[in-house]
Amino acid sequence: MYYPGMRQMAREGESRLLKVNGVGKVQVRPDVANVKIGVVTKDKNLETAQQENARTMENVRNQLVAAGIPEENIQTADYFIFPEYDYVDGKQEFRGYQVTHTLKVTVDDVSQTGYVIDTAVAAGANRISSIAFTVSDPYQNYQEALKIALGNALANAQTIANTMGLNLDQTPVKIIEIGTTPAVPVQSFQKADVLGATATPIEPGTLETVARVEAHFQYLP
Repeated sequence: MYYPGMRQMAREGESRLLKVNGVGKVQVRPDVANVKIGVVTKDKNLETAQQENARTMENVRNQLVAAGIPEENIQTADYFIFPEYDYVDGKQEFRGYQVTHTLKVTVDDVSQTGYVIDTAVAAGANRISSIAFTVSDPYQNYQEALKIALGNALANAQTIANTMGLNLDQTPVKIIEIGTTPAVPVQSFQKADVLGATATPIEPGTLETVARVEAHFQYLP
């Protein structure tokens, strides 16, 4: 049986949706640092450059372990061999080989990051290519940001409803996570010249986790 009136009411009910976005942000202090520590050696003889690099890197690794870094927190990130050339009077002349071995070192206590860098440099490391800060439990931070985003979406919907004189059903009929933003630095760290410093100062700053949602609410005029 056909009921045009009820069909019209259904269409009106479906159209009475208010779509809003919500954003939640959480700022936390990082508790983990990932440092890339490298040893670069050069020699005309490739084997000599490799052996020197291996000896130095072994010393770096041993000193890091002695400083309290677990062996599982030390892993090879890169290993490169490059021939080097000079150009003299337009001619290419072989200069030797450059061997670069880079470790990724995870520091579970960010307050010890400077000490770890100094230890590596004292042991023979001559390249610090990056320092990245993160958190050990990003899931918990995101859940907190998600709660804030949902509250923000409801507040936005209520503001619109109040302004337009609408009766808002505060229970959303649909929620869409728009995407997540991984924790990113809010302020950059400061790093002294690690090759000349006696105590390298490292300031991790704070990290920001962002959650975004789209929420659909029903309303009555």
